[in-house]
Amino acid sequence: MMAGYIVRRAFGCRNLFRLPTCALHVRENSPVKFCMTDDTTRAVISPPMPNFIVESRRAFAKGRKSKDEGGVSTAEVPPNVGPNIKASASSQMEAAMTALSVELSKLRTGRAAAGMLDHIIVETGGVKMPLSRIALVSVLDPKTLSVNPYDPETLKQLENAIVSSPLGLNPRTDGERLIAVIPPLTKEHMQAMNKLVTKPCEDTRQSIRRARQKAMDAIKKLNSILPKDDLKRLEKEVDDLTKKFIKTAEDVCKAKEKEISQG
Repeated sequence: MMAGYIVRRAFGCRNLFRLPTCALHVRENSPVKFCMTDDTTRAVISPPMPNFIVESRRAFAKGRKSKDEGGVSTAEVPPNVGPNIKASASSQMEAAMTALSVELSKLRTGRAAAGMLDHIIVETGGVKMPLSRIALVSVLDPKTLSVNPYDPETLKQLENAIVSSPLGLNPRTDGERLIAVIPPLTKEHMQAMNKLVTKPCEDTRQSIRRARQKAMDAIKKLNSILPKDDLKRLEKEVDDLTKKFIKTAEDVCKAKEKEISQG
């Protein structure tokens, strides 16, 4: 009650006429305030009150300045994001090509090849391992393979593994090594082998396309931080990479079919 009475008394008409003229023109945000009583007027310095509307506008303006002319914030772009996406896609496509080579090497043709026995698993001493880890395979002539075990004690296990493989080979012992003669392919065998080429080739195409799709999904996530021109360029580079690997896979499969047909 007393406070309200003092305020009314301070801003009464009689007291207003007592104020100096300059006191009636104090700016709104001026740190100088006047405390008026019945007989005197005192100037009190108080800290300026913040203008929240002005400060908010300033903060918003700073946020807009942090964006480039296209309205995309360049500060959030990860370094080397484009090359990283392409490198990841290329690595996955190369892995698909490696898997294709392994699968095609399992198919026997009429010609001897050192890698045609690599997929055979040999069990020795209770441990299973690829033949290439326990023996050296070399080509004696276009129709003959030589298998030289690193440990002569594993010769019998090597022979059993080769005979049990689907290659249709019957190696013979020649001292501390095995000699495997590649028999000629029959017409029926050639047709069956060519059909077997189709599946790994199609599997490789699908693996390459999946790698492309993963790259495209990663590019789409950059819509908010990369310009459209950069996104289109990156998509085109991934598409070109995909076409290149698919063509390479098809060429490898055609070469294998030709090799089988020649017997």
